[in-house]
Amino acid sequence: MSHFQIGDIVETIDDVIKGVVESINGEQITIVSDDGFSLDFMAKELVCISNEIRVSNSEIAEIKKEKELPKRKKATVLRVKERTAPKMEVDLHINQLVKNPKQIGKFEMLNLQLDTAKRQLDFAISKRIQKIVFIHGVGEGVLKEELGYLFGKYDNVKFYDADYQKYGLGATEVYIFQNF
Repeated sequence: MSHFQIGDIVETIDDVIKGVVESINGEQITIVSDDGFSLDFMAKELVCISNEIRVSNSEIAEIKKEKELPKRKKATVLRVKERTAPKMEVDLHINQLVKNPKQIGKFEMLNLQLDTAKRQLDFAISKRIQKIVFIHGVGEGVLKEELGYLFGKYDNVKFYDADYQKYGLGATEVYIFQNF
């Protein structure tokens, strides 16, 4: 037998419905909601909020929270390609660095490419970027050799040929060790 009486003010446990008990038929309780609708509930679905029993909204919220299943958070999983992908690419092809490459000599070209590489590597170190790919092309191998000499001056980097499938033989990847 339910503990409700006609005239009690009740709230539902699973919903935000409040009303007055209109009739009781065993465990089935009919209430008139604040909106004026007659609704039927089982006694176990209602909580009395007036008369002798006082239930606070925080207690109701706690009961509702117990009934809710925690939602699983979706973990963002990086694909293998995204995890190993370099954070930064620097294209050292001369036509990417100057508007008219035919106006400068080979020595000036090489110095410009090396200065760009050094500037970008220093930038990456300062911004704590761990991987950079320097795209130098295949050519005669002079720029690649000079880049190796430049990278060898840094204590906190290692360098190796970049991903062959993506760059072929024309790129060098630099890994920067972060000192935390």
